[in-house]
Amino acid sequence: MKHRSLARYALAAALAAGVSLGTAPARAADKLTVMLDWLVNPDHAALIVAQEKGYFADAGLDVDLIAPADPNDPPKMVAAGKADLAVDYQPQLQMQVGEGLPLVRIATLVSTPLNCLMVLRDGPIHSIADLKGKKVGFSVAGFEDALLGTMFEKNGMTLKDVTLVNVNFTLTSPVIEGQVDGVIGAFRNVEVNQMAVAGHPARAFYPEEEGVPAYDELIVVANKDKLADPRFKRFVAAVERGTLFVENHPDEAWALFIKNHKDLDDELNKRAWADTLRRLDSDPAALDRDRYAKFAAFLAARDLIKNPPAVESYAVEPR
Repeated sequence: MKHRSLARYALAAALAAGVSLGTAPARAADKLTVMLDWLVNPDHAALIVAQEKGYFADAGLDVDLIAPADPNDPPKMVAAGKADLAVDYQPQLQMQVGEGLPLVRIATLVSTPLNCLMVLRDGPIHSIADLKGKKVGFSVAGFEDALLGTMFEKNGMTLKDVTLVNVNFTLTSPVIEGQVDGVIGAFRNVEVNQMAVAGHPARAFYPEEEGVPAYDELIVVANKDKLADPRFKRFVAAVERGTLFVENHPDEAWALFIKNHKDLDDELNKRAWADTLRRLDSDPAALDRDRYAKFAAFLAARDLIKNPPAVESYAVEPR
């Protein structure tokens, strides 16, 4: 009764002041630029659905999701103040921070690794040890070497036991055509499905099962000097709403996802969508500090970063 009386009093006061509640101008939404890590794909499900469902608008945000011309640019643009937020990867963030970029993780989109070592399912490689003396393709020197080297060590091998071939981000055709016997860097929700659609089923070996600490694949980063920006909390809250909608209503969410991306309405993306949903982080703000610390130690042991900084200096929970 008290709340109702207060509301009635507020209404009467507004009318007495000559305020027309029904015609008051709406507050302009705050613009927010978010650079994606690559072209729109199922990894961005929560972002696209939050946009299409109006969750960003509900949070008073006018969000512009932008695919980059160069996937290496988004974190650099945020660091330089040329974009508000960027989709990034936990391992890359930790290496970027090690290089001095003022970046901080504020949310997680995909909370499990997607990277895997991929071979033909019906080929001669049935175990990692079977790759000894074979050719293995890679795209990103340094990080992928670290993953592969660790996986090999658990199986009694070293990188010297294989011939490494730079496949320049072409991950499926070299395996199908026999140019290499396997590739590291394939995403289990994309390239593995791409192989199946092409009629060449793949076998995947997962880094987190072969000695590599688990990590968050896809995250959102902000500029360290702008963490007080009130838009960020509202953005993350809207992303959480988008994630929960995707998880609760996958078919309706798929329709929203392809609404403005008709080119993605194919068998590959349908399969990737299904495989991605169970990997979305239903609490994007939540931060597993121990996971970050363990992976930083892994990167340091592999000489990819030096003197890992405290996790709280580059990863926060915007509650």
